[in-house]
Amino acid sequence: MRFASLGSGSRGNATLVEAGGTRVLVDCGFAAREAERRLAAVGVAPADLCAILVTHEHGDHVRGVVPLATRYGLEVWSTPGTWRALGGPELPGLRLFSPHNGTLRVGDLRVTPFPVPHDAREPAQLVLDHNGTRLGVLTDTGSVTAHARALLAECDALMLECNHDLGLLRGGPYPPVLQARVSGPFGHLSNDQAAALVDEIPHRRLRHLLIAHLSAKNNRPSLARQALLQVAADLAPRLALAEQDRPTRWLAL
Repeated sequence: MRFASLGSGSRGNATLVEAGGTRVLVDCGFAAREAERRLAAVGVAPADLCAILVTHEHGDHVRGVVPLATRYGLEVWSTPGTWRALGGPELPGLRLFSPHNGTLRVGDLRVTPFPVPHDAREPAQLVLDHNGTRLGVLTDTGSVTAHARALLAECDALMLECNHDLGLLRGGPYPPVLQARVSGPFGHLSNDQAAALVDEIPHRRLRHLLIAHLSAKNNRPSLARQALLQVAADLAPRLALAEQDRPTRWLAL
């Protein structure tokens, strides 16, 4: 099992996961042509994808979903609320799931969606499992629930939102109403919230911790790294950053 971020941030998000003979995208917030370019950068052809797993309907996560799925005949997995919020476009490969009903089978992957508090219609995040090796994806949530914490405690790798530094957010360009939305219980995780989660799970088993969804205006990579390393200094060689403008390398499990 291996994974790579194709880009992460407010201008687009997509994560590629491969296990056995299955390749899936978690979200596709880039235009189809840009998604194709980024896939090529990590050596994958779009036609080799099996499915796109959609976490929620915000544009930076779904911009290329329908065009890419239509062009290559891909399955799309979504919660009913997310798909309704997108206007319910018709796709022959649409598969709807509930984030409350356990595990899905997508090719060689077992996928466990779980609900998160975020300002979307029916958002979900995911744990992806292949032969007992687990990747957790937690971005776009304003807080960490006990259920999410329990699922992520069993993961071998984690893609984790470090959206903002609270001091930079409060002193930055966002108006107060937007600051409140970002830092609120249905917004995005701060560096400190992410660090608290890492401190609460058995982080020594993590082979990779990928910092994701960093705000360009309200955070800096050095601050995110500092917050995480303050609670788990031994994670330093296992930390990586998902950048907005280019894919990461493949991270193997």
